[in-house]
Amino acid sequence: MGRIAALPIVGMVLAECAQAGLIIISKIAMSNGMSNLIFLCYSNALAALILLPISLVVHRSERPPLTISIIGWFFLLGLIGFMAQFLGYAGINFSSPTLSTAMLNLIPAFTFVLAVIFRMERIDMRSFSSLAKTVGTIVSISGAFIVTLYKGPPILKTSSSVMTDVLSHKQLISERSNWVLGGVCVAANCVLASAWIIVQASVLKKYRAELIMVFYYCFFVAIQSVVVSSILERDLRSWELTPKIRWIAVLYSAVFGSAFQVGVSTWCLRRTGPVFVAMFKPLGIIVTVFIGVTFLGDTFYLGSLIGAIVIVIGFYSVMWGKANEEKMDEDAGEESLASIKQQVPLLQSHIEEI
Repeated sequence: MGRIAALPIVGMVLAECAQAGLIIISKIAMSNGMSNLIFLCYSNALAALILLPISLVVHRSERPPLTISIIGWFFLLGLIGFMAQFLGYAGINFSSPTLSTAMLNLIPAFTFVLAVIFRMERIDMRSFSSLAKTVGTIVSISGAFIVTLYKGPPILKTSSSVMTDVLSHKQLISERSNWVLGGVCVAANCVLASAWIIVQASVLKKYRAELIMVFYYCFFVAIQSVVVSSILERDLRSWELTPKIRWIAVLYSAVFGSAFQVGVSTWCLRRTGPVFVAMFKPLGIIVTVFIGVTFLGDTFYLGSLIGAIVIVIGFYSVMWGKANEEKMDEDAGEESLASIKQQVPLLQSHIEEI
């Protein structure tokens, strides 16, 4: 029983490590001259090929019919995801993996803001739940400003790394950084990722086969990447998967970044709920800092540490508010059910008297 209970914990640790690894390896590939558009195209096309047979097997007994409307929703998910991934990888390329991983914790805050804007959620400042989510959102965004606008002195750095062996032009990550532009790109990625989550929730109400939805998502992202790349990337040599770090990054992204991470996260989400899954997000910061400083010669700055701590505090405030709100809804539902059960015997006795 203990081993079964530990499986979601192990799964989420592996999923967060996989995401941190994806951020690191994509940074190396793009530093080696790989276009983020072409990286998107290859990785999503391969992910779609992997997910197609898996989704058909998993959903063989429950495969809802595909309509034009559903395909349209899938295309919209792909469009939002394409823009989010494009900006996300651009942000990684301009800044550092540490900044990108820290700012990914903004997604719950931005999701809350968009839900309020589109009237999917109401703010009641008399409620501790709404207050926690509102304050947490403000704190998270403040942390993002700190990470982006304040570098501060270096805390951790290494004099040499394997990065110099990987990069053909022998240029360290920090020399190519454009910190503020990278932060803006990652922040835009978080906004789009939040919009994607809201649209995905709406789509899943209409079409409950999650893996088939993820397959179409990857498929449409790949198609859109091909179209945009054919316009912007005229040099055919940019499509070559050499040096080998390029195809290694594509393979890793397809297998671990899409198929493995999405599959494990979805499984853990069903077993434990969204709050448990979200609790592990800050773990990616620790993994990314360790790999970046140890193996890539990346520098960890004081601003990144302070900003990451502030973002994580805001993150947990938002998640606490959400968890507390869900608990209150469950308690209200149980009280309503108990009230109905109490009224039924009274109604029956009244009928018998009549």
